[in-house]
Amino acid sequence: METDQKKVLLHCCCGPCSSASVERLLNLGYEVVLFFGNSNIYPKEEADKRFGELEKVAKAYNLQVIRRTQNHADWLAAIKGLEGEVEGARRCDVCFQYNLREASQLAEELNIPYFTTTLTISVHKSSPKIFTVGSEFEGFLPIDFKKQGGFSRSLELAKELDLYRQNYCGCEFSLVERDRRLAKKV
Repeated sequence: METDQKKVLLHCCCGPCSSASVERLLNLGYEVVLFFGNSNIYPKEEADKRFGELEKVAKAYNLQVIRRTQNHADWLAAIKGLEGEVEGARRCDVCFQYNLREASQLAEELNIPYFTTTLTISVHKSSPKIFTVGSEFEGFLPIDFKKQGGFSRSLELAKELDLYRQNYCGCEFSLVERDRRLAKKV
């Protein structure tokens, strides 16, 4: 089967991060397919909300969006023993690997030659760390979406598209960290 060499599967964590990432990929001449798996996102209602916001982005750019059923229990098994680590430590590396593996497998199933992730747009995520994990998978495009004002652009687009912006990464452990941060501010 022949592939379209300018087609990319974009692993999407949420609508706001996806907006500027999509814009960048389209400007680079890629045909973009959006992918939402994210078995790490907790609770399910939060995952549903984030997917709904991603659908707004898909509609705004007239893009296909694919959602895979979340398997939070499988994700918890993958990070077992790392639950107590702070955000940005080994648990996050395993989470990146989990999500990028899923994106890699889907890209292969769909015969899409490349995949990348919106995770690099976050000022809270280490792009080099994500690139190291991504390099384990064939077809990974190491694009640092936070460069060239990407994060700021995502804020602008989130406002323009009226997108919900969450205040934690996604898993229950980052939710607890968020609650601790908020409690310290009170």
